[in-house]
Amino acid sequence: MNESELRSLVTLLDDDDPEVFEHIQQRLLSYGIAVIPFLEEEWGELRDMVHQQRLENIIHQLQFNELHQQFLNWYATPEQDLLEGVYLVSKYRFPDYDKQILINAIEKLRLDVWLEMNYELSPYEKVRIINYIFYQVYGFKGNTDNYHDPANSFINQVLETKKGNPILLATVYMLVAQKLNIPVFGVNLPQHFVLAYLEEFGKSNVEMKFNEIEEWLNQSGKILFYINAFNGGAIFTKANLEQFLQQIQIEAKQDFLQPCSNLDIVKRVLRNLASSYEKLQKPHKQKEIMKLLYAIGEPPLSDFHDLGSDPE
Repeated sequence: MNESELRSLVTLLDDDDPEVFEHIQQRLLSYGIAVIPFLEEEWGELRDMVHQQRLENIIHQLQFNELHQQFLNWYATPEQDLLEGVYLVSKYRFPDYDKQILINAIEKLRLDVWLEMNYELSPYEKVRIINYIFYQVYGFKGNTDNYHDPANSFINQVLETKKGNPILLATVYMLVAQKLNIPVFGVNLPQHFVLAYLEEFGKSNVEMKFNEIEEWLNQSGKILFYINAFNGGAIFTKANLEQFLQQIQIEAKQDFLQPCSNLDIVKRVLRNLASSYEKLQKPHKQKEIMKLLYAIGEPPLSDFHDLGSDPE
């Protein structure tokens, strides 16, 4: 990295000629994320706000390009790890967020639940213990006051504020439960997102791949009950879900009642985030989130108000 050349390029960013500016911008972008620390130092030396803004935009573009590649890499992995997926979503707004902080926060929750857990308990009793730690000790709750705040889609902010939307609260709940080998999985319900507690059996449920869970359910496996993480961990039945779908005039397809994949969850988190930016009239951010969706297999021109989005 030639710092002298970089410094010259930064200086030229205030050029009024659009062609010159575009050339300088592309030259800086070609260096990749390795130049970000240097550019951040240079930003502190600038006094002109327009000049600063141009440099900020380039730093953001470098970070976004790297994040886009990380999503492509995540999509290509066989396991499509859920914690990694929601961590990448958080990096859109918090590019320097340390993954170890997220791991530690989930581990602390897991440990606190484990200290209260007795594995001889029934599934209902196990959920009551998780609910006690999650909602009463930690104080997690649905963010009903500011439902469409983008912060509800970033797991680090949900862990910090203890408030979130249905899918992020369910994701945290599920990550903790699965680390305790308790078979709780996400259900991609239209206009809501809930959890399913699967019947326990020989092989650890949480070690199973998504296609294995599908096969097990198709053969003889059972969903014992459902959990509403947005509403204090309330337990309800398949009949309750079917009644809910009837009320919103949607056919109760089997897919709506079954566990979904990690990929489905991360896609829905991103769709909710894109919808939040749309409501805030931030089309540039919405467009960037759409690009991340395309990177993980979402077709172009996706309708962000489809059945995979959370309610208005």
